Amino acid sequence: MTRHHAVLGIGFGPANLALAIALEEEGYNLEAHFLEARPGPSWQSAMMLPGSDIQNHPVRDLVTLRNPRSRYSFINYLFENGRLLDHLNLPMEFPLRKEYAQYVSWVAGHFNRLVDYGVHVTGVDVDRDAEGRPLYTVTTSAGQTHQARALVIGTGRTPYIPEPFDAVNSPRVFHLTRYLPALQQLEELGGAGERGRSPRAVTVIGGSQSAVELTLDLAHRYPRARVTTLVRSLTLRLKDTSPFSEEGYFPDFTDYYYRASRERKNVLDAYMRLTNYSSADGDVLRELYRLIYEQRLDGDQKVFVSGSRQVREVEVLEEGVRLGVEELNTGEYEEHESDFVVLATGFRDVGPAAHQERVPALMTGIADAFAFDNHGYLSVGPDYEAQPLSADQPALFLNGLCESSHGIGDAGSFSLLSLRAKTIAESLRKRLL
Repeated sequence: MTRHHAVLGIGFGPANLALAIALEEEGYNLEAHFLEARPGPSWQSAMMLPGSDIQNHPVRDLVTLRNPRSRYSFINYLFENGRLLDHLNLPMEFPLRKEYAQYVSWVAGHFNRLVDYGVHVTGVDVDRDAEGRPLYTVTTSAGQTHQARALVIGTGRTPYIPEPFDAVNSPRVFHLTRYLPALQQLEELGGAGERGRSPRAVTVIGGSQSAVELTLDLAHRYPRARVTTLVRSLTLRLKDTSPFSEEGYFPDFTDYYYRASRERKNVLDAYMRLTNYSSADGDVLRELYRLIYEQRLDGDQKVFVSGSRQVREVEVLEEGVRLGVEELNTGEYEEHESDFVVLATGFRDVGPAAHQERVPALMTGIADAFAFDNHGYLSVGPDYEAQPLSADQPALFLNGLCESSHGIGDAGSFSLLSLRAKTIAESLRKRLL
């Protein structure tokens, strides 16, 4: 069975959800449908840690920057669920992550008619309809075929698994995107530690906000375990939250970044990096430092942060994981043994470097139909359309995957989500109506 659409979106996380809202609210008469691999609406479900919050202002939600009057705003979600006053009285700078996840699921529930959940895309090809017009043919794990005049890929970025962990296949080594399910799996297999006991030692790799949150969660979850965080930089770093740096999440900066040369983009990336990567908010850093201080005061330190460390070897044993670690400044070699290892190592951007991916995974089979610049980066237009080599190629947009071309505002956060959705929606209207 083949289903036909004007627009087919792959993925229905916040990026494509914002697009679905924009298409509805802007009044574009475009039939759109979405395919989502997850069994239902969710957001960061593997990282719903107690007490954890989001890192963006709550008004930078799915809609407000584009349409402050939208019924799908976070404020209206609170109002319709009878929690607006309680939330305004909450002594927190940012909302709880679990509440924002409920908001995303609440909005997604209004668009269930447009989404097939639990469906994995198995192939993307280009064909022609009965009138000879080019279109995309998408096959799925459900045995269905979808054809569309335009494709929007909004699957989120691929987890980055660095060496030597990329050669490991074990439930004892996992990326943060699998954190809570992986812990449950270990317990079902007989416990996170040997023979059903609590773990004696666990290791977190990375220096990001997530790495700090995971370290704290593991310390509270397994209070008798040794929790070690290994960081390549000297130690954990404070996130740059200067209001001047935060203007990198303004649409004007996106336009400015897009026009810059690749060499200047690299300079801008280096400056903006600490606003989002390899750094953490002050509240979690203070909590972690206080915890370590108190443990030292009690003469029973269980949590450690080891900087200037690079994992060189990893060996999965029957009862745990052995890591060979280099101290980068002295060259000394250490061995760490853990019951399991959590990789808070980030995600892969689109690009030619070893830590990047040439194109999003779903584009692999059709990548040669698109242009790349002299540096090996996929050419993407200001409206987030991948630039084809032929004018006969149907339109393909990347929603939330364009940090290498559009800068830090496209880094997977909510900051410019609604404005990007508006840009893509307007381009779809021009192309298809």
